[in-house]
Amino acid sequence: MSRTRHYRDLIAWQKAMDLARKIYEGTEEFPNSETFGLRMQLRRSSVNVATHIAEGHGRLTDAENRKSLSIARGSLNELETQLELAVSLKFLKPETAQHVLELATEVAKLINGLISVLDQEPR
Repeated sequence: MSRTRHYRDLIAWQKAMDLARKIYEGTEEFPNSETFGLRMQLRRSSVNVATHIAEGHGRLTDAENRKSLSIARGSLNELETQLELAVSLKFLKPETAQHVLELATEVAKLINGLISVLDQEPR
């Protein structure tokens, strides 16, 4: 696979960073009782997406990269579940969650594209 020089060049990583920033902004108004609850979980999940994309890029083998991308995809699923809960508890406005979910879907497609490229490489 012809890799980019740096993980920062990956559009998936750039969009995942946008996603994390949106989550931080969106959770700023959560109740104080959620400081170490759902607010922290949402933030952690969003940061994990970008972190695992970067980590995978730095791994020595495509198999290790694929595993990190798979973990990033799992973190996106966690994030989507937590967003749904935040909306149902009225911590987050549905329109805010919808915007974040659209960005999460975009990131998921980009991650899936990276995984597809890795799957096409001879092992």
